[in-house]
Amino acid sequence: MEKSGKQEQGKNTFTDKKIFPVPYDLGEIQENIIISTSSKEQIISQAFKFHSEGNLIEAEKYYQYFINEGYSDPSVFSNYGIILKDMGKLKEADLLTRKAIEQKPSFSDAHYNHGIILDKLGRFKESELAYRKAIELKPTFSEAYLNLGSLIKNHGQLNEAKKLIQKAIEFNPDLIEAHLNLGIILKDLGNLKEAEISTRKAIELKPDFTDAYSNLGDILKELGKLEEAEISTRKAIELNPDLAEAHSNL
Repeated sequence: MEKSGKQEQGKNTFTDKKIFPVPYDLGEIQENIIISTSSKEQIISQAFKFHSEGNLIEAEKYYQYFINEGYSDPSVFSNYGIILKDMGKLKEADLLTRKAIEQKPSFSDAHYNHGIILDKLGRFKESELAYRKAIELKPTFSEAYLNLGSLIKNHGQLNEAKKLIQKAIEFNPDLIEAHLNLGIILKDLGNLKEAEISTRKAIELKPDFTDAYSNLGDILKELGKLEEAEISTRKAIELNPDLAEAHSNL
């Protein structure tokens, strides 16, 4: 899942997901790179290998070399777009991902990645449409349901967001952020007991999930379980001493 270049995590934020985990800042790429490959297939294979291994500097070199040679492939455009997104080059990432979709309109992952990029560009309606297209093409795309639900929630459509994130969990019960986000929505809807259950599930799946402990503390406080709320909030601070919100709540 989706993964880096995340939005800042917190009580009311939602975690970005994408296809490749690329938590990396790419440095300057030298122009005089020599890549000892002789075919389109070899270049793609090497690029994908480096990308899957998390060696993004080398992956970036091969993707760029591939494009410079005049080759074209939707997977290359989509994957390179992910790297550019995490470099903060959102307009370039947008253009490359659009190329991937133009070449392969049925490429559900590209539509999904495009949704993330468009969201970060502040083009929320287009982002929503991209996520919905990814789901149309791949009806079991749990991460797309999660991101779409998060987007919808942030624009006040709580009941629709709830349904979407429940769909994400239906297709992937181990999707940690879906349980956390469902807990946030249920709390906002006033369903505190259900919110507690969802948030505890996120902690069960990821015992060091700082945001989940912090959110659980809030929920327990509203339920009147003050002693448990304090324990949960202190756990959030133990995991992240710089979590200002947890200190405030405590």
